[in-house]
Amino acid sequence: MENMLLKTIRTWKLIAIGALLLMVLSGCSGGVQQQNAVAEGKNGSKAKVFRIGYQKYGVPNFLKVRGGLEKRLEQDGVTVEWTEFPGGPQLLEALNVGSIDLGHTGEAPPIFAQAAGAPLVYLAHEASRPHSEAVLVLKDSPVQSIADLKGKKIALNKGSNVHYLLVKLLEQAGLQYSDVKPVFLPPADARAAFERGSVDAWAIWDPYLASAQKNLDVRIVADGEGVVNNFEFYLAARSFAENNPAIIDALFEELNKAGDWANANHKELAKLLSPQLGIDIPSLELASSRREYNSVPISDNVVAEQQKVADTFAKLGLIPKPIQVKDALPNHK
Repeated sequence: MENMLLKTIRTWKLIAIGALLLMVLSGCSGGVQQQNAVAEGKNGSKAKVFRIGYQKYGVPNFLKVRGGLEKRLEQDGVTVEWTEFPGGPQLLEALNVGSIDLGHTGEAPPIFAQAAGAPLVYLAHEASRPHSEAVLVLKDSPVQSIADLKGKKIALNKGSNVHYLLVKLLEQAGLQYSDVKPVFLPPADARAAFERGSVDAWAIWDPYLASAQKNLDVRIVADGEGVVNNFEFYLAARSFAENNPAIIDALFEELNKAGDWANANHKELAKLLSPQLGIDIPSLELASSRREYNSVPISDNVVAEQQKVADTFAKLGLIPKPIQVKDALPNHK
């Protein structure tokens, strides 16, 4: 139950927000505030601009290419802005500082972001895809198992889904996280370090994983099967989601239309994305074959799985404090 003080604070916050919005409408404010001024449309949307963060590969990526969301929202006077990020941690940092309104990431980045105080809210997730991330070594590497990585350098994107994968694989092999030497690099830099032998292994996700399999002499030491879920989540700034339900509803309707099409058209999807992503068609076909694209609401079971991720990172001291994932659900205040 909220106490009276919290209710009073919230009331004054709403009054302050209302005053600010009135200033915006009267032309007394500029920049981002002016862009996102209240402008009630046919469907009750409030924001004039919907800023979406996306990564190299996923449903938002080809929703952008197809243009369905823009057509859906233009009748309401809402424009869509897209920003690409190299990984989930970078995307959620942008969400935290207010540069985007919504984005999609793997299971680990939201944990780091929530622990850092980001005002995010979970909206939906895609199906588990444990084969879409793995730890790779070069084909002639002496490393034959995760246990052989003791004392070795492993390239990975800090705070990403493969960060959790690595922790769980080490645990399964009887190793501590401190037994290996993580080298934190974004995917492009990690691949370069991996190819030149500066690191012993690379923990990576699709489509970079598929590209390495198709174009480099590599071996998969282990993927996520039986170890992690590798969910992908859609998250938004809480204030944006609460103030713009019509936009959020429109997004997920269009995402699922695009997802239905993608599930039935892997080859066409690869051809569509290849020029945009700069990744060859065979690699994208391989990546596409390992996943389903539809999004579904967050369930209690998924929250429980996310809590395991959070508790693991807290135990290792990788996040500054323990968190409760349920605090980032839509109905939690």
